[in-house]
Amino acid sequence: MKPHRPHTHTQHAPHAQHAPFVAVAGASARLLAQSAACAGLRVAALDIFGDRDTRKAAELWFDIGGDGLAVDPVRLVDALTRVARLPDLLGWIGGSGLEPLMTQLCREPGLPRLLGNAAPTLDAVREPRRFFALLDALRIAHPAVSFEPPARADEWLFKDADGCGGTHIRPAAQVDAATLPARGYFQRIGDGRPLSALFIGARGRAYLIGFAEQVTCAIGALKYVHAGSIGPLEMPPAVVARIQAALDALCERTGLAGLNSCDFLFDGASFQLLEINARPSSTMALYETASPDAWPRGLLACHLDACRFGRPPSSASLALAREPRWCAGQQVLFAPAPFTVSAAFSDACISDPQCRDVPMPGAHIDTGQPVCTLLVRAASIDAVRRALDEQHTRVTVRIETCDEPDYAFIQSHS
Repeated sequence: MKPHRPHTHTQHAPHAQHAPFVAVAGASARLLAQSAACAGLRVAALDIFGDRDTRKAAELWFDIGGDGLAVDPVRLVDALTRVARLPDLLGWIGGSGLEPLMTQLCREPGLPRLLGNAAPTLDAVREPRRFFALLDALRIAHPAVSFEPPARADEWLFKDADGCGGTHIRPAAQVDAATLPARGYFQRIGDGRPLSALFIGARGRAYLIGFAEQVTCAIGALKYVHAGSIGPLEMPPAVVARIQAALDALCERTGLAGLNSCDFLFDGASFQLLEINARPSSTMALYETASPDAWPRGLLACHLDACRFGRPPSSASLALAREPRWCAGQQVLFAPAPFTVSAAFSDACISDPQCRDVPMPGAHIDTGQPVCTLLVRAASIDAVRRALDEQHTRVTVRIETCDEPDYAFIQSHS
């Protein structure tokens, strides 16, 4: 497994002695920690990896890892209880990997203020029976959904609303109907490209940040693992208007606040909504990278403004975001074989501007587990795809050669 935990609690030199703290938590907290640091905040990061760039962005790091690559609920609550005692703490923000825990965490006594969606909002968009009934009431298109095994299983998928990252999606034919999770449902396979929209909810409406393509891959029996995203994408104005209206209606009915994203299928003319991720999305990295002038303090600053004060992003930022200077892409590199991270490999990745989530020396990573995230920008979507492929090859070679005596020579000539 990737996590290597020599310490459960790591402290670094303060970034800004008089700035308030914010806590960020998730399976990986690096992106949120970096965006919070960009906003000038002191950061307490809670995650299962403790990657080098996470610890660099955070003044404090807490290990909340459990078995495998899962978050341990007990360690998470304990860490948040300790974080609550920090001076000048604004509150905490939950990221990916906490989906099954969020409703309970909203009701747990003694925790810091949650800077995000409250339990009623989370239930409205994550509980399948309520969510798809709401879409029907609002006349928002979505693939057909069933809570009973379908007659033609080959045309359907099974999803667990408490899952994330595509690891909760399976072909319906592989599901045992006697052991369905409480928030599981079947969804007909739809047509179109899998895309996402990032938006900020404030004052009962949605402020669109941009659109991105979702990249998936197969790992073993899992066929729909989230592997990255590419964007911002240009969308037909008429479709943008319909998506805007749908998200406005959802924000008004559910109270969605701060950074959220929706996944949908797009066939070139119409869209079908798949789900709402009621938390900051990893795609925020694309927009911070493609439009740095639009978000000089990072998108998490906008999330905090919306959650704390109901303040939407400025019209100037939104205008700049609609004309991005770059296209960007990010891709998770999964280990092709088991290996232990050497100091040379870790050092090479931390000094590489196109690597994120850099593992600590000594971490053991099994086949199919995440090694790091590749982040590139270029002048076009096609150029981004090529840059990601090239970076994937470079880092894969780095894995294969990191223990060889001539590693430094290879790196200097790559």
